[in-house]
Amino acid sequence: MRQRRWLELIKDYELEIHYHPGKANVVADALSRKSYCNLLTGEELSAELCAEMEQLRIGFVSAKQLNELRVRCSLEDQIKEAQRSCPSIAEIKVGMEKGLMPEFRKDEQGTIWLRESIRETIMTEAHCTRHSIHPGSTKMYQDLKRLFWWRRMKRDIAEFVAKCDTCNRIKAERQRPAGLLKPLEIPTWK
Repeated sequence: MRQRRWLELIKDYELEIHYHPGKANVVADALSRKSYCNLLTGEELSAELCAEMEQLRIGFVSAKQLNELRVRCSLEDQIKEAQRSCPSIAEIKVGMEKGLMPEFRKDEQGTIWLRESIRETIMTEAHCTRHSIHPGSTKMYQDLKRLFWWRRMKRDIAEFVAKCDTCNRIKAERQRPAGLLKPLEIPTWK
């Protein structure tokens, strides 16, 4: 509909229209966009000023429409709750306090030990999301061991990667290609 209206307007003129790709035609692209200006106001505007802004197609946001939205990851809360309720973690913490477990260290954020359900969530996040691009078990272990620890972590990660359907479909064949097919001899009938 819009193109037809423009065609009616320019049909009486002698002109040539040349196509320029979007990347090359930066100036026309900027000029062809509607310019809306948002004005943030903390107080009420007069009715005639609002009408004038509407004629000029200038939008404004009043203080009544402003809200604050905070997004926070709940994984950290799940980990803390799992640590509080896990008896094996309590044993490890007591051992750390007594100095019986030198292989553990506590940094400024605290050492993290995990229960089964949260381990699965962490391994899924580290392996199956768009940003992680399905690393192998060694790479995934190297990445996760800097942030997390649990017993038999390396084995759990290797099993998780081995069960990944996408990795199994894409994985390169590790055996030699089969040889050429040889036809069977046709038996003679007597």
